[in-house]
Amino acid sequence: MPQHKSAEKRVRTATRKRARNRMIKTRMRNLIKELRDAKQKEQAAELYKKVSSMLDRIAAKGIIHTNTAANKKSKLAKYVTTLG
Repeated sequence: MPQHKSAEKRVRTATRKRARNRMIKTRMRNLIKELRDAKQKEQAAELYKKVSSMLDRIAAKGIIHTNTAANKKSKLAKYVTTLG
């Protein structure tokens, strides 16, 4: 248990941030799954724009590493181009 007021506040803010980050990561994974399930190239290309911008925003906020975002975007772009 925290012994100081500032430590109590850090516990509260860390809990809120952790919950927000978990929500954002879950949303990211669900969007990626939705993109992987897309069968038409046009639909996948539209979803790719949405997913790549979300990955950039998440990386900019520091929720995921920038290289992780770049790797995910690269793999998804490769997948979209293979759809026919």
